[in-house]
Amino acid sequence: MAPLASADGTRSNTAPSPASPSSGTQSEQLARALAYEHGEGVSKDEKIAAALYCDAAAHGSAEAAFQLGWMYANGRGVAHDDGTAAALFELAAGKGHGFARTVLDRIGDVHGLLPDCMRPVAPPGISDAMLADDSPDPFADLPPDKQKIAAIVNRLAPHYGIEPRLALSVIAVESNFDALARSVKNARGLMQLIPETAARFNVHKPYDVLDNVRGGLAYLRWLLAYYQGEVALAAAAYNAGEGAVDRYGGVPPYPETRAYVRRVLALFNRAQHPYDPTIVEPSAVTTFRAASQ
Repeated sequence: MAPLASADGTRSNTAPSPASPSSGTQSEQLARALAYEHGEGVSKDEKIAAALYCDAAAHGSAEAAFQLGWMYANGRGVAHDDGTAAALFELAAGKGHGFARTVLDRIGDVHGLLPDCMRPVAPPGISDAMLADDSPDPFADLPPDKQKIAAIVNRLAPHYGIEPRLALSVIAVESNFDALARSVKNARGLMQLIPETAARFNVHKPYDVLDNVRGGLAYLRWLLAYYQGEVALAAAAYNAGEGAVDRYGGVPPYPETRAYVRRVLALFNRAQHPYDPTIVEPSAVTTFRAASQ
């Protein structure tokens, strides 16, 4: 990918002026990052700028994610990496950054992983004991063809803050590891993405293993944040849509969805999963439950 062009179409290695961030902490980090990036009042240091952008982006700033993506796209302060740039632009666009969406449309079919500093951590209230799992791994003895898929999932899932076992549980129930699976509802590929979900998470080739898994992981990450780590609700929404879960205030009474949730929970063997609270405001379903406890 060549150095990106600015909004008016001219080629530039400098990002557009930043939008106003949403919080004081993010504002301070963005201001410091911009100062170090351009040498305004301090000695210019693009590595420090990138670290500051990454910290602000990890705390939910769409503008910081966009600016860091711009640095990766142009190799400024960080190693040039079109895939990481695209992942950051995708994250910013998902948070409503308009120019990030424009850039994604321009760069086309480029995919990658977020930088390590952007990996979400478990929120307060989730202890190591809750995450401990001594049960047998149901995916330990997969046949060779499925092992190849599991290896890809094991590599990609942590970059989305998803435990590989949960992603593999969803794949097992959705498609039984068939990369060419297609349902009567036109859900496609390993993680059975319908066209609307594929478009929502920037999946261009649903039958491509990497593209499909990235999209499914991004959707799982969003659902876990929306339902504050409740695996049953996230699984139900993956199957029936978050609208149905919100409408019924929990797992919908559809036999298919309830059977689906039971199967995912049996494979994953835990009711709670870490989530990134900066991705989306939580569903009223979980906030109502928390308030009533």
